[in-house]
Amino acid sequence: MTGDSALNAARRARELAALGADPAVDVLVIGGGVTGAGVALDAASRGLRTVLAERADLAFGTSRWSSKLVHGGLRYLASGQVGIAHESAVERGILLERTAPHLVRPLPQVVPLLPGIGGAQRALVRAGFAAGDVLRRGAGTGAATLPRSRRIAAAETLRLAPTVRRAGLRGGLQAWDGQLVDDARLVVGLARTAAAHGALVLTRVAAERGGAVLRDTLSGETLELRPRVVVNAAGVWADTVDPSISLRPSRGTHLVFDDAAFGGLSAALTVPVPGSVGRFVFALPAPHGRVYLGLTDEDAPGPVPDVPEPTDGEVEFLLDVVNTVLREPLSRGDIRGSFAGLRPLLRTEGGATADISRRHAVLVSPTGMVTVVGGKLTTYRRMAEDAVDTAVRTAGLTAGPCRTRDLPLVGAVSGAARDRLVAPQRLLERYGAEAPLVAGAGSAEPIAPGSDVTHAEFAFGIGHEGALSPDDLLDRRSRIGLVAADREAALPAAEAAFG
Repeated sequence: MTGDSALNAARRARELAALGADPAVDVLVIGGGVTGAGVALDAASRGLRTVLAERADLAFGTSRWSSKLVHGGLRYLASGQVGIAHESAVERGILLERTAPHLVRPLPQVVPLLPGIGGAQRALVRAGFAAGDVLRRGAGTGAATLPRSRRIAAAETLRLAPTVRRAGLRGGLQAWDGQLVDDARLVVGLARTAAAHGALVLTRVAAERGGAVLRDTLSGETLELRPRVVVNAAGVWADTVDPSISLRPSRGTHLVFDDAAFGGLSAALTVPVPGSVGRFVFALPAPHGRVYLGLTDEDAPGPVPDVPEPTDGEVEFLLDVVNTVLREPLSRGDIRGSFAGLRPLLRTEGGATADISRRHAVLVSPTGMVTVVGGKLTTYRRMAEDAVDTAVRTAGLTAGPCRTRDLPLVGAVSGAARDRLVAPQRLLERYGAEAPLVAGAGSAEPIAPGSDVTHAEFAFGIGHEGALSPDDLLDRRSRIGLVAADREAALPAAEAAFG
């Protein structure tokens, strides 16, 4: 990667001007979520002149509302979807070992063996974890990266999840999966890597008239574009870009707690949903001293909001399930924040959304627009590859082969090279090889009392990561905004960062 990866207001202005002077492009990507950013990277790295147009900000939609997990596909095995499970395990290994080792790391998950978990359910979990080991080996991910599953003693279970009930605890079942430091940070990394390969990454730019017109939502100015092919990667809004498809969104809700509510959780506390087969609620350790508790899977009909909201029923469901394994039950008063995201599932006849396949689809409309929809965060790279392959065939483009299996994202570093970097540990864990650059971007002082985010990170977000507003800094470049009180305390610093 030899190009400049920095995204900022000045670059945006230059590239809009360049498009006005030369509006002919090979690929226009509509949507700046993980799939759209992945498509832009794939296309640009094949040598195609690529534009990504996002009407709001990078990771504005579903891509910032995930569980931050890079799944190996166990859930899909339970429903017989072996192909999707294998694909997930392969893509997990690529992220962990090649493309984003600075953003994805191994995470232990533990199922506590309590009296409420019967013998049949215990056997099912054990069999699922064993199948996960087979998936890992089949995907080529070594045990040094993701250790094999095993049974652990009660003391080890309590070390990983200190607030689990002690009475009747017979140990736990442990397996390993991948966890993102931050889903929005993955999207920004993809977009910046695409920019380094020549893609024009334009936020606050709406694609209209099927991509023939781009409108700068900040200035109101428009320009005509001549794309040879348009890839619709607008997620849950994809059917507004291409009305020939029909979506059935599913809402996934998470609650945000202080880490102290879980006693210093150091694994994914995995709780089987009573009466279900293959469904779990997860309590996940998260940055900024938080824990995320999720996940629901509920039908979400009606207009798609910019920011989905959890329902009271979902909040009660998550609390009820996790409290089946805790010594002291959690209540609504312990909740610091919440978030919900909508999965862009293709509409099928009947059934619950939890039963709809997560396999992605690449569709070509009568106008030649290519739409990529469905799938999940873990498999974004394969979704992008399939979408670009289809776009190249549809438009008769001349392009090289897909390169993204072995293309490190900006900041990627691991092993001895990471150990040689001189920067604060927290920055190394969020920015990888760019941590020294971040540390030098501004003051190391926290942006608010009690916060672990520094003024330097806000400066870096503006100068290198395309943040154009305080909201971008608070809600996507950092995740301060997930807790309303923390957001309020940090808002003056975010506003001051823009001068």
